[in-house]
Amino acid sequence: MLTKVHRRIIVNRLLQSIPVLILATFMVFTLMKLLPGDVAITLAGENATQERIEEIRTLYGLDRPFIVQYLSWLGHAVTGDLSNSLLSGEAVLETVKRVFPNTLFIVLYAVVVSILVGVPLGILAASRPRSRLDGFVMTLSSIGIALPNFWIAMIFVATFALNRMWFPATGFVSPLDNIWQAIWYSTLPALALASSGIAEVSRQLRSSLTEILSSQYVRTLHAKGLSPAVILWKHGLRNVSVNLLTVISLLINRTLAATVVVEVVFAIPGMGNSIVNAALQRDFPVVQGIVLVMVVTVILVNLVTDMLYSVLDPRISQK
Repeated sequence: MLTKVHRRIIVNRLLQSIPVLILATFMVFTLMKLLPGDVAITLAGENATQERIEEIRTLYGLDRPFIVQYLSWLGHAVTGDLSNSLLSGEAVLETVKRVFPNTLFIVLYAVVVSILVGVPLGILAASRPRSRLDGFVMTLSSIGIALPNFWIAMIFVATFALNRMWFPATGFVSPLDNIWQAIWYSTLPALALASSGIAEVSRQLRSSLTEILSSQYVRTLHAKGLSPAVILWKHGLRNVSVNLLTVISLLINRTLAATVVVEVVFAIPGMGNSIVNAALQRDFPVVQGIVLVMVVTVILVNLVTDMLYSVLDPRISQK
């Protein structure tokens, strides 16, 4: 059951999200209009007459002023109508329903791998500061942060798909159809996305834990005879849980954005691939709809994070 604090957090976040949604969709709408080319010519065909092109513009409302087009789209979006694709005619909402689970699965896969690998590495590095193990973990994290996800994705395709043939190079199976096939097809994309996630989680956790374990409070616990394991698990990790939650929430949002290029590399039918194809074809209803869903997803992640803050540390909610 939601407490009064949780209800206040939800209301505040929802109110703050309104200008964010409007600004994000308006910026994307503006950028789509600035792209070269004319979608009316694409729809009518290169050999179409000027009259036919004007008919297409009138039919889809492309001849209306820019701000009128945006407000019309926004008004329909508020009611749940994300319009239809200009090219395929399919409802954008149906497109989102088809591709969103694929992107969500890959994002969660990558985040889980980042946590399962990054947290132990961060703990090991923090428990042995300035050791060879600490230096090794920090070197790996620096490399992981420096290398772009799309470059790692291409290396994975060349090495593990085309050369070793351990994983498929392209394609995807929806987790709604076959979860095990989905895991197999998603392994390389998830690992490519998780490379920077592992680096970020391990680096941030190591930094926070090292600061806690070197504090006077922990020295006092050592003097009282508590074992290093008890101090680490009971006092160290508990005190960095809020920082770790922040890192994970940011990681989810960054991974969602990074899926755009990774989905293109692996030809995955997800939101990233769909938004790239739609942008190239100036199919702005599809771009707008997917951007809206991505922004809403980020807002929901931040909302859940704020609620978890109040659980882990009630003092935060009191502020």
